Amino acid sequence: MQYEIESWNGYLQKEIERMTSKNAVVIFSKNTCCMCHAIKRLMCGMGVDPTVYECDDHNLTWQHTLFSLLGNSSSSSLLVVFSGGKLVGSIDSIMVAHINDILVPLLKEAGALWL
Repeated sequence: MQYEIESWNGYLQKEIERMTSKNAVVIFSKNTCCMCHAIKRLMCGMGVDPTVYECDDHNLTWQHTLFSLLGNSSSSSLLVVFSGGKLVGSIDSIMVAHINDILVPLLKEAGALWL
């Protein structure tokens, strides 16, 4: 049984890599999370048009796989941001990058911002 779970998580990680490599910014979030909404608004307010995958209705295995990418086993909010196909992180990582003026250069490098 453990092998099947690990195999499924491996498949989902490859699927996530495929999904995130096709767009400059990809956000996995929940509709019911106010902080997820805030980060999506931040990105849109900066002029970024992220591809958003809402995970509210998806199988919990997706959420567990995303949490494992972050190094978390669980959280009350799910937000995982990829830029240029690379994992940026969760809410805390995005806010720290924004406050430290690292987020804009990161988004420019990924082709999500032009100015």
